[in-house]
Amino acid sequence: MDELARGEAQSGPDSTLRLEDELDRFLEALAAADNYARNTVSAYRNDLSQLVDWLKQCQPPVSAWPEVSTEVLGEFVAHLRTVQVIKRRGAVKSVAASTVARKIAAIKSFFNYLAASHAIEADAAIGLETPKIAKRTPKTMTSADVERLLSAPGSGNSPKVLRDHALLELLYATGMRVSELVALQMGDIDLMQDCVYVRGHAGGQSGGKERQVPISQAAELAVQVYVERGRPGLVKSDPAPTALFLNQRGQSLTRQGMWLIIKEYAAKAGLQYEVTPHTLRHSFAAHMLRDNKASLPDIQRRLGHANISTTQIYVQPVATETVSEPGTAVEVQPTLAAEV
Repeated sequence: MDELARGEAQSGPDSTLRLEDELDRFLEALAAADNYARNTVSAYRNDLSQLVDWLKQCQPPVSAWPEVSTEVLGEFVAHLRTVQVIKRRGAVKSVAASTVARKIAAIKSFFNYLAASHAIEADAAIGLETPKIAKRTPKTMTSADVERLLSAPGSGNSPKVLRDHALLELLYATGMRVSELVALQMGDIDLMQDCVYVRGHAGGQSGGKERQVPISQAAELAVQVYVERGRPGLVKSDPAPTALFLNQRGQSLTRQGMWLIIKEYAAKAGLQYEVTPHTLRHSFAAHMLRDNKASLPDIQRRLGHANISTTQIYVQPVATETVSEPGTAVEVQPTLAAEV
C-alpha cells in the first residue's frame, strides 16, 4: 500500500480536510493502480463509507482522520457485530464474520495509506484484530442438476437460445469466472485446438495472466452453432463488436445480464435453490476431481488460482453429491430484459 502513497506525502496531518477528502484520494489511488480491479475499489468505497457515516454520528462527531484512535476503530468493529441484516424471507441475522473481516481489511489498507502519505501521524488500525473465519466447502450442484440447467434453454434456434446454450456449456466446461466469460472476444475461442484463452483480472488471483483452458466437445459444438447461427442475429451495428457474447441490444453481455440468465434457467429447470455463475465454477472443479478427470494442479491452472492452497478446498471425501436446497426461484425483471 505504500506505493499508493507516493506523490501524496504532506508536511503533516491536516485537520482541515474532510473525512471524505482523504477517502476520495485513497480510492482514486486504488483505481489508478494496475493491480486493483474495479469491483475491489467499489467494495472499498462501500466499506469505508460506512465507517465515515459512523464517525459522523459519534458523540462528539469525528471530523478528521487524525482524531481516529485504535479505540475508536475498535468501537466501530464492535458496532458492526451488533448490526442486524434482513435476509431472504424476512429472516434477521447478524453480519457475517467474513463481512466484518473484509471491512477490517479495508480499514487496515486505508489507514496504512493515510500513515504512508503523512495524513496521520500513527496508524490506528495496526492493532485491529481480524476475526478467524472457518473455511467452508463450496456449494456444488449434483450432476443431474447441472444437466437440467444446461438443458433448460431448450432446442430452439433463436439467437438468444443458441447464445444461452453456448454460454452455459462454456461456463461449466471451463469453470471460468463470470467476469472472464463476459470479457471473452471472438478471437479467444480456438475451436481447432478445442480451447479458450481466458484473461484474468489484474486485481484477481490470476494477476491478469492469460491461461489456455480446454473445452468439452459439447461446449465446442454449442459455441460453434452460436457463432455461426445465433450471434449474427444479435449484431446490431457495423462494424460488429468483437465480444463473443452479445445481449439483445447488440452490446457486450454484462455481468448483471449473465447473472439474470442463470437465474432464468435455474428457475426454468426447477432448481429450488440459488444458482450463480460461481456455483457452476465450484461444481466444475468438484466434479472434475471427483471423476478423476483432472489433477489438483490441473484444476488450479484451469481456474486461474495463483496458489494451489486455494484449489485444495475442493479436495474432500465425496460420499454423496450436494442435495438441492429449498428456496424460491427468482424471476428475470422485465426492465432488465434487454441486458440478457
